[in-house]
Amino acid sequence: MLVLAAAGITVGIGVIRSATTPVEIVAPAPSVDVTTDATPDAAVYVHVHGAVNAPGLYRLASDARVVDAVAAAGGMTDDADPAGVNLARTVSDGEQLYVPRPGEAPPPQLGSSVTGPGAPGDGLVDLNTADAAALDTLPRVGPALAERIIAWRTDNGQFTSVEDLLAVSGIGEKMLEALRDRVRV
Repeated sequence: MLVLAAAGITVGIGVIRSATTPVEIVAPAPSVDVTTDATPDAAVYVHVHGAVNAPGLYRLASDARVVDAVAAAGGMTDDADPAGVNLARTVSDGEQLYVPRPGEAPPPQLGSSVTGPGAPGDGLVDLNTADAAALDTLPRVGPALAERIIAWRTDNGQFTSVEDLLAVSGIGEKMLEALRDRVRV
């Protein structure tokens, strides 16, 4: 009960915060033109679905958090599991955010090819075993950065913590936060 109250307060704060931060509802729509006159860092697009009142694609501020995305989607439904998502986590551009119901595991991300090396059943990419293709599925990681991650691992041995990514050229604090909930060692 306490968890539900805390989640309700957190979502309420997100709703209030969203009232002062412009949120553009992009969907539900079968296709979306993602071109914008804003700078690339000014906005992110997040697909919110599951136990939310208005699932769809939302354009949020680049520093938006999961609580903001859930608020943009009309908040959680009565049967949502508030403990099933980290409301404080920063969202990433192109992310698909699923809000589960109690006892429900999130479905595999649509359009994701996180299978094979570095992608065990938990859906996280293992930094110590992932090949370039698995690393390339991570937000903001392209082929060049995936190769630098592998090169660092080859030169320095296995990653001992997710924070070791900061030693890879091209990864800073902001990118680390975007990757933190998607990788493991």
